[in-house]
Amino acid sequence: MGRAAGLAAAVAAICGLGLSGAASAATPPSAAAATAAKPATAVPPPTGGTVTCAIQSNNGDFLSAVGGGGRTADPVIRTDATQIRSWETFTLVPVGDGVHYGIRTINGNFLTAVGGGGRITDVIHSDATWLRAWEEFRFVPLTPTGPYGIQTINGHFLTSVGDGGRATNAIHSDATSIQSWEMFWPICGI
Repeated sequence: MGRAAGLAAAVAAICGLGLSGAASAATPPSAAAATAAKPATAVPPPTGGTVTCAIQSNNGDFLSAVGGGGRTADPVIRTDATQIRSWETFTLVPVGDGVHYGIRTINGNFLTAVGGGGRITDVIHSDATWLRAWEEFRFVPLTPTGPYGIQTINGHFLTSVGDGGRATNAIHSDATSIQSWEMFWPICGI
């Protein structure tokens, strides 16, 4: 009952930030095999204002900003966390156009799609202190409650290599369409 009350409070707080859609019990297809510590509610990213989220790959593991952010050499992002801790929390910051967001790490740095996207090596940095074009991402919904593709500024999509579960070479940014490895589930209001 305590967990349900906590989830209800988080959803109420998120709704106050102006999120589109409602919270959903929708979870990734592999969620049934995930641990009980995994949140069960996927919430759409914000349409305005900032919100703190964990970002789950389609296999149920969470993205981690190694060291809390501030890195330029692999590993920058891991996709093998099974619980949400500080490295797995990101703040979605609107850039002002109503479409794109910066993804800020726990240390206050922003994720950068190096070259604007389209890469399989030196893909993501987490040391940016300003939101510029390479730090802008768009969450593309596949359904109103997820999953989402995360699109870079040049139109490519982030890929959780191997569907997640990796400590190095975990993210690519060269996909031109959304398949299972390009599906992400933001868990917001944490």
